[in-house]
Amino acid sequence: MKRILIIAAHPDDEVLGCGATVTRLIEEYNCKAYTLILGEGVTSRNSINHSNINSKSLDNLTKECLRANKILGIKKVFRYNFPDQRFDSVNILDIVKVIEKHINKIKPDTIFTHFENDINIDHKITYLATMAATRPTPNNLVKELYSFEVLSSTEWSFPLRFSPNTFFRVVPYLDTKIKAMQAYSSELRIFPHPRSIKSIQLNAELWGTKVGLGLAEAFINIRNLN
Repeated sequence: MKRILIIAAHPDDEVLGCGATVTRLIEEYNCKAYTLILGEGVTSRNSINHSNINSKSLDNLTKECLRANKILGIKKVFRYNFPDQRFDSVNILDIVKVIEKHINKIKPDTIFTHFENDINIDHKITYLATMAATRPTPNNLVKELYSFEVLSSTEWSFPLRFSPNTFFRVVPYLDTKIKAMQAYSSELRIFPHPRSIKSIQLNAELWGTKVGLGLAEAFINIRNLN
C-alpha cells in the first residue's frame, strides 16, 4: 500500500469505517491517503425534496468533514452532492464516472469502501459503483480492495452479514479515530446509539478480542492482485 483512496457515501462513513486503520497506514507506512465522499449527507433529514437542501447544515457538515479528515492525516477530500438516501434515483453510471475520474487522478493502489449488503441504499450503491470502476483490466492500478462496516447500518444487513476476513490492529490509532469522530459533532450520538464514542470504542475492543489484537478494525478483503 502506497496510495489509498477511501470511497464513502456520506461524511463520517470514512471515519467510522476505516479511520484508525488509514491513520496507522499513514503514520507507520508513509502512505498517502485521500477521501472521496459522494453524497451531501443531510437532505433526507430535513426535506423530501432535494431542492430544499439546508445550505447551512451542508456548509457545517462540510467543515466538520474537512476537520475530521485533517485529524486522520488525509491529504485531500473530494466532496460531491449526490442526494442523501436517494442514490437509487441517480443513474449509477454517473456515480461510476465520478469514481473513475478520481481513480485516474489519484492513482490509488488500495481502496476502502462500503459493504455490498449494507442496509443503507447509498452504501450499497457506492459499493456497486466502486466495483464497476475498479474492475480488473490491464491498466488497472487498484491492487487491493476492502469493504468496511459503518455502525448503525451494516449490522442490520440480514441475512447476509458482514463477515470480515482482514483485521488491522489500531492501538494507539483508535484515539485519533475518536478525535476525528468528535469533529463530526452533528453526526455523533449519545450511547447506547451505535454512532457514539463508547460504541466505537466497544466495537474496536470486540473485534480486537476476537482476533487477539487488543483493538482492531475489521474488513472484507474483496480483491488482492499481486
